[in-house]
Amino acid sequence: MINYGKQFVDDDDIKSVIKVLKSNFLTQGPLVKKFERQLQKKLISKYAICVSSGSGALHIVAKSLNLKKGDKVISSPITFLAGIAGAIHCGAYPEFVDIDKNTYNIDTNKLEDKLKKQKRVKAAIITDFAGQPSDWEDLYYLKKKYNIILINDNCHSIGATYKNNIGYALKYSDVSCLSFHPVKHITTGEGGAILTNNKKLSLQYELYRSHGIQRNYRNSHEPWVYKVDNLGFNYRLSDINAGLGISQLNKLDKFISFRKKIANAYFKKLQNIEELKLPYLNKDRTHSYHLYVLRINFKKINKKKKDLFKIFAKNGIKLQVHYIPIFLQPYFKKNFNINYKNFPNSMNYYDEAFSIPIYYGLKNNVINKVEKILKNFLK
Repeated sequence: MINYGKQFVDDDDIKSVIKVLKSNFLTQGPLVKKFERQLQKKLISKYAICVSSGSGALHIVAKSLNLKKGDKVISSPITFLAGIAGAIHCGAYPEFVDIDKNTYNIDTNKLEDKLKKQKRVKAAIITDFAGQPSDWEDLYYLKKKYNIILINDNCHSIGATYKNNIGYALKYSDVSCLSFHPVKHITTGEGGAILTNNKKLSLQYELYRSHGIQRNYRNSHEPWVYKVDNLGFNYRLSDINAGLGISQLNKLDKFISFRKKIANAYFKKLQNIEELKLPYLNKDRTHSYHLYVLRINFKKINKKKKDLFKIFAKNGIKLQVHYIPIFLQPYFKKNFNINYKNFPNSMNYYDEAFSIPIYYGLKNNVINKVEKILKNFLK
């Protein structure tokens, strides 16, 4: 079965991991620091803190906000729920803002409307959806005007650029979170990272990823002593994962270039199919294509999305939907009062959207197969 995403691991990756397995450190060794330095250089940040997942990164960042009861954190409803879940775990009340109908990123005009009306908004989590950067100049303006913290959920868009800048995330936001899950551009198996230019925050994140333990209180008389002022988590990345990450990061440009090649191939084959809406790309940014999302107005053509999924599955291809609007999940229905009528773009998107395969190594015959199935379905 061909999935929408898939890791690529070569002999260099395997050798890198084997080297770690033969070393003295499987975790809490030197390779995590090495991986962090390489991330700093590649993505133009002063500090990088590796953690066990993108979700862990977002949770740690939420904890650093020192949220109190009544504090609110804003998210798009069309993203993975880990970001807003981390904020809720730390005591925040979730607020959602509808997406832009073309890019599927958060609508900055609607975000400002929300900020005008809502009090005690502490932060906004901004996902660069599918691999396309959001409208970061507008977001930075809102950050300054309404005194909010901007958290960049960069889990989809490592390697993308905004106004020719690969380090755009920290130019406009306070902190950026990455994911190295196998379906992402590079993988560490499971893993993630937090990027920041703020030294104080970087030290805080380092503590939170390892139980909150401070070990700089050791001395020659009491070498076992450590101190915990604030409880943290076990969100450490192992040296095994870091070894894989170091090798994978060397191939990031190659991986993204290949994804763009696949995206261009899809565009050429699908652009003249009237019933399909293809991904939209703003001209002042580049897309790293974590996802390739298509839309069909199934109601208009009197067909059902589930039937499209069944046909693709019969042909050995597994489609996916990214994502079910977060507020439709039972937990959010039960605990928060959310009016779905405020999210027409998100609801229409969910009715119509599906993701087709895009990953390094995808064969041309799969692209041709996707085209053929879509055309047959739409006849």
